[in-house]
Amino acid sequence: MKNLERVRWRARRGLLELDIVLGRFIESQYAQLDEAGRQAFEALLDMPDNPLWDMISGRNEAASGEQQVLLEKIRAV
Repeated sequence: MKNLERVRWRARRGLLELDIVLGRFIESQYAQLDEAGRQAFEALLDMPDNPLWDMISGRNEAASGEQQVLLEKIRAV
């Protein structure tokens, strides 16, 4: 599970809120994602903290349909 460890490391953030939300999502939902979902999650992790938090909190819309589905799963955790 090297990939899971790498994703956990990448999800560590400077914003405590992001750290908590992303950590909970990885622990409870990441393993159920298909390849497209994992790629969308990786794309989210490439984003800077503040724009990512704005998307998770609903202040900004996701760029793609796959991201929107993923954001809804993250918010549900």
